[in-house]
Amino acid sequence: MSLNTQKVLDHAMENIIQVSTPYGTGSGFLIGELIVTNSHVVGGLKEVIISAKNLSRCIGSVVYDDVSYDLAFIRPPTKITVNHPLKICSSTVQDGDVVIAIGHPYGLNYSTTEGIVSKASRLQGEIEYIQFDAAINPGNSGGPLLNEKKEVVGVNTFIIQNSNNLGFALPYYYLTEVMEKFIALKHDAIIRCNSCKNMIEEALILNDYCPQCGVKLDVAKRRREGYKPTGVVQLIEKILGALNLNVPLSRRSQRNWKFDSDTIKIDINYYENGVIIADSALGRIPQNNIQSLYDFLLSENDKFERLQFSINENTIYLSYVIVDSSLTYELGLKALEHLFRDAGQYSQKLMNTFGVLEPKYDEFD
Repeated sequence: MSLNTQKVLDHAMENIIQVSTPYGTGSGFLIGELIVTNSHVVGGLKEVIISAKNLSRCIGSVVYDDVSYDLAFIRPPTKITVNHPLKICSSTVQDGDVVIAIGHPYGLNYSTTEGIVSKASRLQGEIEYIQFDAAINPGNSGGPLLNEKKEVVGVNTFIIQNSNNLGFALPYYYLTEVMEKFIALKHDAIIRCNSCKNMIEEALILNDYCPQCGVKLDVAKRRREGYKPTGVVQLIEKILGALNLNVPLSRRSQRNWKFDSDTIKIDINYYENGVIIADSALGRIPQNNIQSLYDFLLSENDKFERLQFSINENTIYLSYVIVDSSLTYELGLKALEHLFRDAGQYSQKLMNTFGVLEPKYDEFD
């Protein structure tokens, strides 16, 4: 990373947002009081999970959804204060300009790549895009494309699969135009019709049809229906809700939930093969007292009805494992209740009694 790129990252980092839905994750960035991202990142939902350097995971409201430009605006529940606000570019982008893409590809926070503008105006359908060669990947969508002046020149929107760094960003002038019109409406919950291009208040949409031109608005239907888990996923979330846990905030995907408190982290995964595993990393095996530690874990396993200790590499886990066909509300509730209650206590006991080391967690959890 060049020195100038590092300066741009340092300036912009606090404005970069991670956007999560049950369908996946993407990026966004703060302009004024709004978070800018792609329409496909928010997935047609009214609410998404957002987080940033100065913002813990919380629910943001999708106040503008524009399928044509693949653009969306999110309003955070509280104002995000930053020292260096991002500004939209006010000059012309030229072929050969240096650009910097920042985002969260594959959940790798604040990944930054540098490249040049290959073509400042590449027409795709009715829309002009900035084509650039900075490497971007899934998860970069919705993040900013910046110039060396630390200005937003575009919104990273799509790549050509299996190509050598062919990225495309929606140019700044589209963003400026849309943002000015949206703010002037002084109304949240706006959908832009992909046919007549009018900005429509969601409350005025009947039966998911545009009141101006009559075209069917699929995004209106998706927003109205929202995310509705079914089957075993619905059962898992019912159990988690019964434990007074914040299920929407815990979702990392349709089959993964993470819970974090001052004392424990619990990860729940529902795998394609039908196995459900809920576990908590309690600590890492020390270099001493290993035999006595193992004896304790084995003796405790004999006492458990639903939980079990296990070791993966050098980390000790307390886990609940069950096949989806065997999961019932009663079984799952009792097991997860014990897991959430006992994980922190066992972690402290293992550290105090056997010198177990604190667990290491994935940086991007």
